[in-house]
Amino acid sequence: MRTIGLIGGLSWESTVIYYQIINQRVRERLGGSHSANSLVWSVDYTTVEDLIFADRWEEVSTLLTGAGRKLEDLGAGLLLICSNTFSRVSDDVERAVSVPVLHIADVLGAEVRARGMRKVGLLGTHVTMEQPFYRDRLAAHGFDVLVPRREQRELVHRVIFDELVRGVLRESSRDAYAQIIDDLADDGAEGVILGCTEIELLISEKDSAIPVLPSARLHAEAAAGFALAD
Repeated sequence: MRTIGLIGGLSWESTVIYYQIINQRVRERLGGSHSANSLVWSVDYTTVEDLIFADRWEEVSTLLTGAGRKLEDLGAGLLLICSNTFSRVSDDVERAVSVPVLHIADVLGAEVRARGMRKVGLLGTHVTMEQPFYRDRLAAHGFDVLVPRREQRELVHRVIFDELVRGVLRESSRDAYAQIIDDLADDGAEGVILGCTEIELLISEKDSAIPVLPSARLHAEAAAGFALAD
């Protein structure tokens, strides 16, 4: 079993999902009391949050690249950045280490393709929804990516940073997200990518008229599969 290195704390609320799912999948595969060989490097979220709000991505890259190197030095044979937004520096981390870095957008892209979807909605932070590093990587898998209207993107972004990364779950926000997903479905989306790892704390299949693709869960499942691959 390869050791999985998680660059987490982005936020810790969703890193918990990774740890739980990875260990569940390993136990399901191997049985008994098996669990995953894993390492977690959890950053102080306020530090990186301040950096992205100031658009200081070079410093984010330095911080997460350093975390990746430390995890590799400790024996990690696979790295994950436990975030969609912070995958913006995934290529930097990959260049700095000699072990694979499993990109979250590639996992989502493969899942969309496997389901035969031709058009999907995307919810996430402003960075994830609006910048090409993520949307283009998804689209390279062969489908169209839809994002909400501007005022809806503002709401999605605000809820993530004012509520979800702080562990706050509000029914009013769940209802607002559900309406945005409905609007994406009306625009032709066959599914919706929960492209912020905290969104699946708020939204599940029962809240959506179309299939949801939870990024943290799918990323974690892919990591477990990779760690156990022959």
